[in-house]
Amino acid sequence: MRPAVLVLPGGGYRYCSDREAEPIALAYLAEGFNAFVLRYATGEHPWEDSRADGVAGLEWVRDHAAENGTDPAQVAVVGFSAGGHLAATLGVSAPRRPDALVLGYPVTLASLGPYMGKRILDTVEAVDDATPPAFVFSTQGDETVPVENTLDFCSALARRRIPFEAHVYLLGPHGISLAKPLTASGRAAMVDADVAAWLPDSVRFLRQVFGDFPVQGEPQTFATFGRG
Repeated sequence: MRPAVLVLPGGGYRYCSDREAEPIALAYLAEGFNAFVLRYATGEHPWEDSRADGVAGLEWVRDHAAENGTDPAQVAVVGFSAGGHLAATLGVSAPRRPDALVLGYPVTLASLGPYMGKRILDTVEAVDDATPPAFVFSTQGDETVPVENTLDFCSALARRRIPFEAHVYLLGPHGISLAKPLTASGRAAMVDADVAAWLPDSVRFLRQVFGDFPVQGEPQTFATFGRG
């Protein structure tokens, strides 16, 4: 059984960004996680439809855990921007919460709802004792989702003594995804080696929460190599 991530792309609840979908899932897959992408309701759908899709997607991963080789007690939700808001919403209000959160430049404050044409949950106010551990990252260079969305959410986690790790990078525009050329859509500003560290850091965080893959025996060393 392997841990899993459910990826929720951003897109302002208007669409689901391809750059924050399969490329993210494949990056986690390469680290040994089972990975799923949820393209939830957007556009003219009310926000409640997006939330319902998020709840259903999380339930599906758990309900089909056995056939997919997933540990149903080790399911993280990974979301970006509006998808980060949806992920945080699941973390603070889903009937069965995710076991961990990874939030990239997330919307967390209800005050940004009108800019997206939605009436959304204020996830900062909704943080409670059942909120799962969270890894959160953003950039000060983000002019679309102010960094206060990350800082206020982390402050709410701290008040509840929920374990979390946070990274605020100096540079990087909104929607930076993996911060690598493959997700940059040809824009140099979307490539930043410092911000790209969020992925391996989040993997380390999830392994601290879930534990690493078990191994047996002793590691091979130069002294033991070639000796039966």
